[in-house]
Amino acid sequence: MDNLNEERNERNKRNAPARPPEEHAEPEHPDLANAALTGDEEKRLIHHIHEKVSEIAANIERTQIADYVTLMNKPRRLIFANLIAGISRGVGLGLGITVFAGTILYALKALGALNLPIIGTYIADLVEYVQFQLEGRRFY
Repeated sequence: MDNLNEERNERNKRNAPARPPEEHAEPEHPDLANAALTGDEEKRLIHHIHEKVSEIAANIERTQIADYVTLMNKPRRLIFANLIAGISRGVGLGLGITVFAGTILYALKALGALNLPIIGTYIADLVEYVQFQLEGRRFY
């Protein structure tokens, strides 16, 4: 306990800003500089520190920093994981665009069948152009 107080006093002396001596400065209270923690205060402080350390450990576990560090230390595993992720994104993007474009073309075809003025002609030309492209022929 005395070592703790001595360390605290030394730290305070090192971190204290240098001030020029004042003529009418109030002297520091000698009991405050050497105040020791009571047993109850020490237990509360230790309990508080324990809670904070537990909270930090839980945050680290929640963010999975250990898994990230392990992954960064194994470059082959990192490359493999990124390769699989890239392939999955590419396939998903291709399927998604196909479904979306098919739905849009279906809707346009249905609108073209309604023979709406101006829009119907434009949509019919667009659907015809897409069908020619799908068959591999040029549309001019």
